Amino acid sequence: MWAFNQAITWLFKIIFFPWEKLHPWWGMIYISLLTGLFMLWVFRLTSNQAGIKEVKQQIKAHLLEIRLFKDNMALTLKAQGRILLCNLKYISYSFKPMLVMILPLLLILIQLNFRFAYQPLAPGERTIVKVKVKPGFDLLQMPISLTSSPGIMVETPPLRIEEGGEIDWRIRAVQEGHHLLKIKINNDQEVEKEIFVAARGARKLSTLSPLRPPSNFIPSLLYPLEKPIPSDLPLQDIEVIYPSGNFHFLGLSLHWLIVYFLLAIAFGFGLKRIVGVEI
Repeated sequence: MWAFNQAITWLFKIIFFPWEKLHPWWGMIYISLLTGLFMLWVFRLTSNQAGIKEVKQQIKAHLLEIRLFKDNMALTLKAQGRILLCNLKYISYSFKPMLVMILPLLLILIQLNFRFAYQPLAPGERTIVKVKVKPGFDLLQMPISLTSSPGIMVETPPLRIEEGGEIDWRIRAVQEGHHLLKIKINNDQEVEKEIFVAARGARKLSTLSPLRPPSNFIPSLLYPLEKPIPSDLPLQDIEVIYPSGNFHFLGLSLHWLIVYFLLAIAFGFGLKRIVGVEI
């Protein structure tokens, strides 16, 4: 699983390489355009293009029928029924392309989440590091400590929350750059977590993961940037709370998923005639 995650992550590093020094808006527009073209390509290869074109013509004809015979209730209801059947037929034509797109889009969304959902810590900013302990281990008695490279300062001793099965520390960012948090358990086991600090003034496209996952399939798939925690350790996962990376447009703060899907759909519909695809 780790080798697969590395391959996908490197592929997206190559895709986003030209936009790393720019504001995330440029990377978002770029990947949305590529996604729109990808969806059109899949739609063209896997859908019944002739059938979609025919059913759209039928829907238009029945809509015209409703306008022409709006005073005839029987004909109007009949036309509405035919429109419903045409829509069901259209959905059946679209089902196969959507099925083919599900897995690639899932992998795309996982990678985009680490580029658009979070912002790095700014120098001087404080946050929380959370360590989840596996069930069956006594976190109140567990010898555990957190240290870091010089760019991060650990400000508090461990706060042990038995009900949540977690141990928390408050940290403060000191220097810009990529840093390492080191968690030592039982005086002989150590695990690391990456953390990123950057100036907040000129926001750039950053790749960062809030969680180092356990060595299970689903968490490893959803958080592919860092190697899973070894299964012989008593820790389940390690999380750094990063600020959200919402997009701002005309005074609105928008989640990246909303921006991504709106742009991808807009590009898809805007380019469908140029590419020659019936949607």
